[in-house]
Amino acid sequence: MADPTVLPEDPTLLDRTTALVEGAAGFMWGWPLLALVSGGGLFFMVYARFIPLRHVGHAFGVLAGKHDKSGDPGLISHYKALSVALAATIGMGNIAGVAVAISVGGPGAIFWMWMSALIGMATKYFTCTLAVMYRGTDDQGNLRGGPMYVIREGLGKKWMPLAWWFCIAGMFGCLPVFNTNQLTKAFQIVVLQPEAGADLLMTNLLIGLTLLVITASVIFGGLKRIATATAALVPLMVIVYFVAVIGIMLINIGDVPRYLGLIFTDAFAANYINDEAAFGGALGALIILGARRAAFSNEAGLGTAPMAHGDAKTSEPVHEGLVAMLGPVIDTLLVCTLTALAILVTGAWQMDVTLAGDAQKGMKGVMLTILAFQEAYGQAGGYILLACILAFGMSSLFSYSWFGNKCFAFLAGSRRSWIYSTVYVASILVGATAPLALVLNFFDLSFALMAVPTMVSAVILSPKVVAASKDYFERRKAA
Repeated sequence: MADPTVLPEDPTLLDRTTALVEGAAGFMWGWPLLALVSGGGLFFMVYARFIPLRHVGHAFGVLAGKHDKSGDPGLISHYKALSVALAATIGMGNIAGVAVAISVGGPGAIFWMWMSALIGMATKYFTCTLAVMYRGTDDQGNLRGGPMYVIREGLGKKWMPLAWWFCIAGMFGCLPVFNTNQLTKAFQIVVLQPEAGADLLMTNLLIGLTLLVITASVIFGGLKRIATATAALVPLMVIVYFVAVIGIMLINIGDVPRYLGLIFTDAFAANYINDEAAFGGALGALIILGARRAAFSNEAGLGTAPMAHGDAKTSEPVHEGLVAMLGPVIDTLLVCTLTALAILVTGAWQMDVTLAGDAQKGMKGVMLTILAFQEAYGQAGGYILLACILAFGMSSLFSYSWFGNKCFAFLAGSRRSWIYSTVYVASILVGATAPLALVLNFFDLSFALMAVPTMVSAVILSPKVVAASKDYFERRKAA
């Protein structure tokens, strides 16, 4: 197996920083965190008697507004709350994140992403039900939800250091460096088609500056402008992407069954893993890789979704838990699977190509997905995907800004939130010029740190969710 922390013979400061962040991310994503995130999700699923799997139909009814009541507290509708959450999850994690998973772990990584997504349904049900159950007011008297409020209102002031931990990790984890990085790379590959070794620093800065201006024009308008923008972008981008990938499936229909089978067989054989062994072997490394990329894809257990759903207009906490649990179904079981199959059936996953400066650890990112589209549709395929990537990426930039701002406001007050917004848009330039390995591991490290307070508080308060669920469904039966 490749050692991810091996440095070049003459390492630069950037090389050392990348190795340091990668080592820290690898340490955090060891068996304790895997047990907390995946084991916690499995515990939620069994403890709730598989409510997330038994009430999917009812969840869609809630999402459609069939059970809303006039005068419900909150800021945004169920649909807009899910759109904000999905805008963060149905983003570059579903296009570039899946490509990274396959390039590092092979087809089997997708199976473990599926398993993590099924478990993640229960995690989102519990964490987002709690986000409404234990809403609190911010410094301006507005009703808010999220792990930090769950900890403060549900566990009490003695647990406040856990809330501060989440907010500090959340401010870093929500920075737009990965999304910007992959948006920039996509534009390079499709439009500029650079030669190996080309110096693209100035081009990257110009792309980053353009993204900065667009993002700033939306996020400084607050949650309602962000929710409106994402509610318009999410359905469109999913439909276009879905139709395009289905087209790739049809073009390569004869290969689809073989690669679906390979996803299952390689999940336990781990024949293509290019990572250091974990739990004693390649299979352990593959399981961890699947869990990490699934967390990046659907963010179950990390705490971002509860921040979106905690602001929904509802007086029934269970309603928001039901809506939130649809997230992993849409973004991982559907969108990520489509991306994976497109990369596999076109053979893009085995193409020996690299983009200058990003060949670390075999991480090819968005390049693999672009190659899959170009293999199916020619050069036009690259532009089709670029349009999707722009919608995916921009909606993620908008949503993450809200999450990070919410964390900052909890610590420093809403009136100072402009400080975080300024740092947020400035970091777009960093993401546009940094190497993929650095930004991806920075994300993984931050997400791991966010998961600890989110999952710990959810496990402690899980009896409250079970009691609320029992009460809600008994009332439904009696109605």
